[in-house]
Amino acid sequence: MFSLYIKNLIFFILQPGIVVGLIPYLLLRRRFDLIINAELGLIKYLGIILIIAGLCIALYCVYRFIIDGRGTLSPVRRTKALVVKGLYKYSRNPMYVGMLLVLVGEVMFTGSLRLLVYAIGVAIAFHLFVIFVEEPRLTRDFKSDYLRYMNEVRRWI
Repeated sequence: MFSLYIKNLIFFILQPGIVVGLIPYLLLRRRFDLIINAELGLIKYLGIILIIAGLCIALYCVYRFIIDGRGTLSPVRRTKALVVKGLYKYSRNPMYVGMLLVLVGEVMFTGSLRLLVYAIGVAIAFHLFVIFVEEPRLTRDFKSDYLRYMNEVRRWI
């Protein structure tokens, strides 16, 4: 079980960490000092709240993958069981929702149009990936259980 925690930590850093951490930093690196040292206003505080909420959602989803799914968030080491507890009772993709909250929070914190365009692109990519890759794979892996889950729980929120 401990090894699943380590593997998920590594995958979390590599996958969502790159999407909501490294790439936004690279997009804003020339302005990073200005952004960090700028005065905090209401919008920046709301951005911080969304970043924290999104990270908490994503980490909770990783925990559910370990406990309920007995696997990782990586396609390399998929879950052995369909995860339908916790936030997965309300959304089939709460981890993606959490990552999008982080990106929206980063947009609010930085006020960056470049980051907003990137966030919209990520949202579209997530949507297409879920429809054309994840849902067919989950249908193959979990058959009628996943089809029933699709009928009972919304894709996003």
